[in-house]
Amino acid sequence: MRVAPARYARLLVVALGVVACTRGARTAPAPALAGPCTFTNPVARGADPWVVHHDSMYYSVKSEDRRIWLAASPRLHDVLTAPATPIWSAPDTGWNRTNVWAPELHFLDGRWYVYYAAGRAGPPFASQHAGVLESADANPLGRWADRGRLYTGDSVETGRADRWSIDLTVGRIGGRRYAIWSGWATDAVTDRTPQQLYIAPMASPWRIASNRVLLSAPVADWERGPELDLQEGPEMLVHGGDVFVIYSTRDSWLKDYALGQLRLRDTSANPLEPASWTKTGPVFAGNARVFGVGHASFTTVTGGADAWIVYHSKDSATPGWARSVWMQPFVWARDGAPSFGEPIGPRVAIPLPSGECPSR
Repeated sequence: MRVAPARYARLLVVALGVVACTRGARTAPAPALAGPCTFTNPVARGADPWVVHHDSMYYSVKSEDRRIWLAASPRLHDVLTAPATPIWSAPDTGWNRTNVWAPELHFLDGRWYVYYAAGRAGPPFASQHAGVLESADANPLGRWADRGRLYTGDSVETGRADRWSIDLTVGRIGGRRYAIWSGWATDAVTDRTPQQLYIAPMASPWRIASNRVLLSAPVADWERGPELDLQEGPEMLVHGGDVFVIYSTRDSWLKDYALGQLRLRDTSANPLEPASWTKTGPVFAGNARVFGVGHASFTTVTGGADAWIVYHSKDSATPGWARSVWMQPFVWARDGAPSFGEPIGPRVAIPLPSGECPSR
């Protein structure tokens, strides 16, 4: 069994105790303020955070002003507020000229790739589609080229019957690379169309190899919202021999936005068969002080000893799109699954990631 270091385990017990007290008392106890070698949530403004650790550096990407921005830092808790450099700007014409959403950064086959969504207009956001950028070399702060949009439809041989897609991610299962994304079953004219998860193998980092396969639909009670049944923001999380897809579900603008989980039966199972996956959820949900948690990314520190979830949360319980980025450590349960606990509330002191405190 792999668990968090003792200081993180103690933190989770104390912090979640604070959350429990807020639910059962008229006046919550005063939360701790950050002291030496600690930080508090939220850590930055924004949404759809993506953080990756590579060669002793952390990188984060975000979209803003029709551009994709990249920041780097040797410390996890600094990378979300470090100065960012624009690495790509949307063209003035074409399929991806506006509404640049949720970029992800992946190091594949010696180069960096950014997967993102963009469209022609909106609202309604009915033309969104997945695209990919490629770095010139192993330097993510160097030159980038636009590799175009990825085919995410039902007739890869002809290129027709392409479909709406957002939040595309990539990862290896059983030695083969796959793409997973959120999409619509058919074309639609409203963005209040149910979203579900699709999967397909990849021929290269910029090309899908087959027609899409429906991986999961939002059919569980905890996935169905009052206004929209939704699955989006899928991320692969691999631990030992276990493969998980952690995704966001329910209406993204409401306080009940949360995370669900798919677990592959084993690495010999065919990931293109929906029956190979087991659904669980919600595995991470808001509470009395943290609202609408979702669109998470995951990273490790100190050689993989500490596991962290980086996610966004709504700034208030009322409907809307004002969001901020939060992060906290998580542990692994005895059955090998991630155990995220509850969101640690605002202004609760959280120890810095291992190795990031100057006094230690």
